[in-house]
Amino acid sequence: MIQRTVDIAGLLRPNKVLILYGPRQVGKTTLVQHFLSTAPAFPGGIITQTGDDLPFANQFSQCDLHYFRATIPRNSLLFVDEAQRIPNIGRGLKLIIDDIPGVRVIVTGSSSFDLLQSAGETLTGRKTVASLYPISVQESLSTTNRWDFSRNVPDYVRFGMYPAVLNATTYQEKESIVRELAGSYLLKDILDFDKIKDSKKIFDVLRLLAFQIGSQVSTQEVGNAVGIDKNTVARYLDLLEKSFVLYRLDGFSRNLRKEVSKMSKYYFYDLGIRNALISSFNEIALRNDVGRLWENFLVMERVKHLSYTGQHANCYFWRTYTKKELNWVEETAGRLHGYEFKWKPAEVAPPTGWLDTYPEADFTVIHPDNYLDFVTVTS
Repeated sequence: MIQRTVDIAGLLRPNKVLILYGPRQVGKTTLVQHFLSTAPAFPGGIITQTGDDLPFANQFSQCDLHYFRATIPRNSLLFVDEAQRIPNIGRGLKLIIDDIPGVRVIVTGSSSFDLLQSAGETLTGRKTVASLYPISVQESLSTTNRWDFSRNVPDYVRFGMYPAVLNATTYQEKESIVRELAGSYLLKDILDFDKIKDSKKIFDVLRLLAFQIGSQVSTQEVGNAVGIDKNTVARYLDLLEKSFVLYRLDGFSRNLRKEVSKMSKYYFYDLGIRNALISSFNEIALRNDVGRLWENFLVMERVKHLSYTGQHANCYFWRTYTKKELNWVEETAGRLHGYEFKWKPAEVAPPTGWLDTYPEADFTVIHPDNYLDFVTVTS
């Protein structure tokens, strides 16, 4: 069993809500169930519910304090799966936390629409938030060594790192699982929540972005290509971010005359989903997009690493109007760290203007021989 980085026991507190959120099928429910099966007994017992249970969701959304007192004992643990499906979830959780002594609450959700917006504001000071992503490099190393993991990187950038995919034993099985994830699970929240009637258009936007990894995205150009206006494209991109399909990276700039910062780049939380959208699972040796795959892989592994280690950094890309660029820039404690991603190890000089403009910054090339130091905790 791959040991997940998120430690529920260490995050759970009396009269606090632990919000565990992230993409569908990354193992949130499995992680909580494993914790419940091994945790010491709670004096008030364990209550398990799901937002998919309509009678429960309807009753909970009424925020009836008498109902909460009658069904949730003091010093108990309440686990609510798919909590984003429950209207007024934040208000109901606030009543429970404030009124029932010693209660501990875990809620999970595959969308940040209501769970982290309305619920987040309502639960100010009453919550802990943890993100769970597809399996990270650090987590995968709990079951293998660095050499074997690196040898399998070509498979990871082809099929992604969802738990079910990693557990599959054949390429055919991996591809089948990824296609099912892309087609049936990941867009379910978007189509359900925002009442999008023409799912083809949002798939068209995603496919177009799948070919533009590492490139700046113009909502006007995307809209022209798929036949919708730029405001609809912007709304789709926002929904895809909030449902953990796309990760947005903005441009860094302190010198607006030279540096490009208006348009963003978009990366896929999981490369298997990206490859499924464009039906491309070819071997690495047969692909012409290896550089883009490697860039997406490193971006998301770095995002996981920063999140799981609790490091706070402002993350950007850097590009000038003369087309000098860096794939990844981190601003931490007032210092700038610039990174260039290369699939093949090579001596690369810093892009012209980077160190001249920011002499306090540094520059590092990340490639297959040193990437583990960039995305894992090294001993």
